[in-house]
Amino acid sequence: MPDLSNRHRYAARLNAFKTGLPGNPTAADMIARAAQVEGLGAADLNYPDHFADHTAAELSQILTSNGLALNGLAMRYYTDPGFRLGAFTNPDPKVRQAALDITKRGLDALAAMGGRLMTLWMGQDGVDYSFQGNYMRMWDDTIAALKQVADHNPDIDIAIEYKPNEPRAYALMPDIGTTLLATREAERANLGVTLDFAHVLYADEIPAHSARLTGRHSRLLGVHLNDGYGKRDDGLMVGSVHPVQTVELFVELERMGYEGVIYFDTFPDHGGLDPTAEARANIMMAERLRRIASRLVDNAELAEAIARQDATVSLGIVADALYGAGK
Repeated sequence: MPDLSNRHRYAARLNAFKTGLPGNPTAADMIARAAQVEGLGAADLNYPDHFADHTAAELSQILTSNGLALNGLAMRYYTDPGFRLGAFTNPDPKVRQAALDITKRGLDALAAMGGRLMTLWMGQDGVDYSFQGNYMRMWDDTIAALKQVADHNPDIDIAIEYKPNEPRAYALMPDIGTTLLATREAERANLGVTLDFAHVLYADEIPAHSARLTGRHSRLLGVHLNDGYGKRDDGLMVGSVHPVQTVELFVELERMGYEGVIYFDTFPDHGGLDPTAEARANIMMAERLRRIASRLVDNAELAEAIARQDATVSLGIVADALYGAGK
């Protein structure tokens, strides 16, 4: 059985910790609140949002003083209305260049903080209507942008976080197949994928399968853990809807040797939950489901059932692990 003392570090969506804070809370305020949650050992910052009130050096010090490590930065283009028609796919070359420029500034800030992971969620790159976009040009522009971003600092890993839609009605990177095709065409060693559990469900995929495909054809650089009903990006607590699929994902991550941070991309603020209590619940569920997964990784009976595609036997073994042996 794997040694769980060498466990993944956990991080949480920083903006969730705005809830209940007076005035206009800064990144420092949210970091301080997140640090109150035992078990959260890392943080992701959004660029440029979380740098509005602090320099990169100041944020590094704030993280350190709160006992948190920097996992990485995530680009946020949607805060600029100029990118409504796209960042890397915008029809205006000046706007596309502006998106590249801000991304490179983000990479420079990340390097200054000693970070090595930049996540790109390109939800604004897509279309809303038929005959709105030149698909070939949009794809070519995106691949060219990914190459430039990856080449800006080859020591930094660039992770694409795909999602079927929102804010655009149809995203150019809506699923694992399209995303892996992009990483293959871009041909950059520091380019890979971040899987968001709710996004994967939303794309009508199986999280463990998408993880395996990523490991086969690219690099799995990040895991955003949450849950949902598969109709939208619900951002519900870990294991609250799909505990069996969450365990299966943990089994695959164990087999793949994934050692990255588990990032809780959940939305307690949407339902009025206390964000610190919600983060503690996420850690509790992740730890419990990881322990169950660790008992299943080398389960010979389960492996034999899977080899036969015998779902009835598999379900019994997993049910015993999850809920205790039945009478």
